[in-house]
Amino acid sequence: MYSRSQQLFSRAQQSIPGGVNSPVRAFKQVGGTPLFIKKAKGAYLYDEDGNQYIDYIASWGPMILGHAYEPIVEAIREKVYDSTSYGAPTELEIEMAELIKSMVPNVDLIRMVSSGTEACMSAIRLARGYTGRNKIIKFEGCYHGHADSFLVKAGSGVATFNIQTVPGVTAGVSADTLTCAYNDLAAVQQLVEANKGEVAAIIVEPVAGNMGCILPQPGFLEGIRSLCDAEGIVFIFDEVMTGFRLAPGGAQEKLGINADLVTYGKVIGAGMPVGAFGGKRAIMECIAPLGNVYQAGTLSGNPVAMIAGFTLLNELKAKPEIFAQLEEKTAYLHKGLDEVLSASNVEYSINRLGSMISVHFGKHAVVDFSTAAACNIEQFKTYFHHMLRSGIYLPPSAYESWFLNNALSYEDLDKTIQATNAFVS
Repeated sequence: MYSRSQQLFSRAQQSIPGGVNSPVRAFKQVGGTPLFIKKAKGAYLYDEDGNQYIDYIASWGPMILGHAYEPIVEAIREKVYDSTSYGAPTELEIEMAELIKSMVPNVDLIRMVSSGTEACMSAIRLARGYTGRNKIIKFEGCYHGHADSFLVKAGSGVATFNIQTVPGVTAGVSADTLTCAYNDLAAVQQLVEANKGEVAAIIVEPVAGNMGCILPQPGFLEGIRSLCDAEGIVFIFDEVMTGFRLAPGGAQEKLGINADLVTYGKVIGAGMPVGAFGGKRAIMECIAPLGNVYQAGTLSGNPVAMIAGFTLLNELKAKPEIFAQLEEKTAYLHKGLDEVLSASNVEYSINRLGSMISVHFGKHAVVDFSTAAACNIEQFKTYFHHMLRSGIYLPPSAYESWFLNNALSYEDLDKTIQATNAFVS
């Protein structure tokens, strides 16, 4: 069934570390051979062996309208004839920035970069330059890319591989990175008090997606917002996953909470390698060439990535009903999974917001990394491979949210529910 993927994985390991270019793809947590994908269209992935899968990864979020969405494909095809890169300004970059500002609350200026990691790394540097302070607070299990500061008690891939201390991250960086449990406002308050006047920024996934989907509890983000206002701390929303997915204005709009800075990733490139960070004018004006906080990139504002993202965001802005459709589909999936799992002897909980959802195999509420880690990972492995054999591609880690795309049909959702029912029967 997977012979071609097995051959390719063996070959890849001779030239690529671990055979993959991003660790979670290696299937280490779930076991087995990673699938090598040949193509994708709409809601489906097709591997090198010709197998079709219903896709619940959506390239880790950005394929909101499905794979190979024709208007995006056509826009890329037309733009690429003008060249793939200039390393110089274009009008399209201005249009992209204006479009994002028109959709997102509380963004006065925005800088394009090439990845979500780069966006978060740059936002932290900017916050430090703006405040003149060195320390940051992040949350256990939240993943903001692989910059040194963010690998201290990160979720997702680091958790999947059970890497507690990352070689190459200096003691100094670790000392300036303060961590506490997600959804624990009292712990945040204590950290700020213990490091009075030293904290430059608090960065958070407003809806966590790297320890499974975990929602902020009432008052958590609101409390951090008030604390940052009182202490002169820059509040950063990492919206690499939630931006333009939960609502046209992302988590800020969905949750009704404004951040000082916000970071974006592959969604604003419709899956192309791209990112951005933006926010309040007073902070963003500290970035070079206006200020002394340096950030640069030859591929920042790449025209092919910009036209892909511009086409996607225009579609989402013009058709806000897409978000309601996605939420309805996710609620339908949630209800169906809940019905079949509750009728079984399996201990589980389901977290959902908008078009993000995850199934946790444990009877307790999953509200932070420790409760996510306490779930039955072995059961998730068995479930993952059962679903894969059923033609359903889930994230190959218990520490990842599922992402729905609007190309999914209710028939696809029913097949997913039925496959889950077969798993517990």
